[in-house]
Amino acid sequence: MKTYIIDTNIVFSTVLNPNSNIGQFVLSADIEKVEFYAPTYLNEEIERHIPRLLELTGQTEAEIRETIGIAYTRINFISDAQIPLELYSKAARLVRDVDINDVQFVALTEYLDGTLWTGDMKLYRHLLSKGYEKVITFAEIQEELNQ
Repeated sequence: MKTYIIDTNIVFSTVLNPNSNIGQFVLSADIEKVEFYAPTYLNEEIERHIPRLLELTGQTEAEIRETIGIAYTRINFISDAQIPLELYSKAARLVRDVDINDVQFVALTEYLDGTLWTGDMKLYRHLLSKGYEKVITFAEIQEELNQ
């Protein structure tokens, strides 16, 4: 079983286009093969993006929230308070030069010993440049699952 920590841009992409490859994977991946996790902080970030999602999709807020709700049923949420402080410290050192808002996602990745799935290529490249290899793109997930 693969454990992926999903960051905000993956959920944003899913809500933006549920029929995309990413959207379909999040909404219908085989639960026997993959598990999705996110820190509860994801909820705050998605809430901040509701106006942008409304603008980009042309959907009603109710339609947007319905898709978010469906996506959330696929994600196991872990309370930010459950993650030990030392993991936040490690995560902060890794992301402070790129986007401090990603600290919860990296800390949760460490906590669960999972893999951070991101579509943020700046974050992805930055983490790899720091020697952090617990990060993956959708293309890499597809390769992994097709092996």
